Amino acid sequence: MSDKFIFRFVAAVSVFVLLVVVILNRKIIPAPAEMPSFTYFLPKLNAIFNGTCSVLLLISLYFIKQRNVTAHKCTNIIAFCLSSLFLVSYILFHYLAPETTYGDIDGDHMLSDQERAAVGSMRAVYLTILITHIILAAGVLPLILLSFYRGLQMQVEKHRKLVRWTFPIWLYVTITGVVVYLMISPYYQN
Repeated sequence: MSDKFIFRFVAAVSVFVLLVVVILNRKIIPAPAEMPSFTYFLPKLNAIFNGTCSVLLLISLYFIKQRNVTAHKCTNIIAFCLSSLFLVSYILFHYLAPETTYGDIDGDHMLSDQERAAVGSMRAVYLTILITHIILAAGVLPLILLSFYRGLQMQVEKHRKLVRWTFPIWLYVTITGVVVYLMISPYYQN
């Protein structure tokens, strides 16, 4: 396969995933009238996927520093699979569940002055983490796909150049995914 084909494929997959997330998150396709009972377990599952991926990425770094390419590849494949499961679960949750607002204690999807005062500056901290998480999550997908391709093809130098960017961004996204969950979870309406 040519590089041109791979770049087009990665771009197409990345755009497709972004469109699916936007369409389902913005409720362009209406969610079912009754939410399935498992819906509010999905964010916890997502945090578990993200936390596990964070650990796997660090283990993968350890393996490659030890020059254990086989263990490095296996660990990254597992992390990639878990991140893929995370993406499916994330999309499903945001499709099924109503929007959750940080600080919305009474669950009416609006922040009163009292609720805003109760969370104070933590809302700004939460939004900063969330916004950087979302932007970097959207941007890291093509980097991950290209890094995987280069690594699986044993194009080591090209893989290394990509991973200098991919690894820290992917690690940040997985760690902040857990942080975002821990911060927003008290406001989920069961």
